[in-house]
Amino acid sequence: MILFPSLPLLLLSMVTASCSETGCCENDPKTCPVIACGSPGLNGLPGRDGSVGAKGEKGEPGQGLRGLQGPPGKLGPPGSPGPRGLPGVQGQKGDNGECPDHDQNLAASERAALRADLDRIKKWLIFSLGKNVGQKFFFTNGEKMTFDKVKALCTHFQGSVATPRNAEEDKAIQEVAKGDTFLGITDVKTEGQFVDLTGRALTYENWGSGEPNDANSAEDCVMLQTDAKWNDISCSVSLLAVCEFPVS
Repeated sequence: MILFPSLPLLLLSMVTASCSETGCCENDPKTCPVIACGSPGLNGLPGRDGSVGAKGEKGEPGQGLRGLQGPPGKLGPPGSPGPRGLPGVQGQKGDNGECPDHDQNLAASERAALRADLDRIKKWLIFSLGKNVGQKFFFTNGEKMTFDKVKALCTHFQGSVATPRNAEEDKAIQEVAKGDTFLGITDVKTEGQFVDLTGRALTYENWGSGEPNDANSAEDCVMLQTDAKWNDISCSVSLLAVCEFPVS
């Protein structure tokens, strides 16, 4: 026994019923919808990129091998020097060295050569800049300065302010200075009592007429003038510096 009609008859019955309810087939048979199955269409173009999302949290370090260290960077500018450190503890004095005989002979020859060189330099200095009289050399740097600065200059070079002991030294100082110059003579300690810088009384004097007169009660130093005569003068004026040095 067949319970259901065949499939084509069933579909035809459904389409006929639909047209009967709407009345579309009776009035306009061509307007009834027809469902047709075709092939799928082509994919459309991709859409635009979306906005950048929020930054995610930092991930855990990877488990792979660590890469090689890169090359060192450029050398930076030198820093400022640090403070000077404390002086170290002084070491113990070493033992005296022992020199063979030939070393001693070599040292003696070197000393002789050095002394000869120094003698040549000394003669050149005397010829060009100074004057040798007896056991003294007189030199000038050609600069003018106060008496205190002259003393400091001569002391720095292990000499003293030129102080004539006789007429020959007096003339030599005049020839070296070629101008008014201080002598190493003062009466700072006792007014009117002129002595040299060691405090010894003078054994030679060559004062000009009416000198020393202590003008304005402020002349405690002595200068050698271009006329080769002495005159007391203020220690604060600036005169040529002449120093004396022993020959040996």
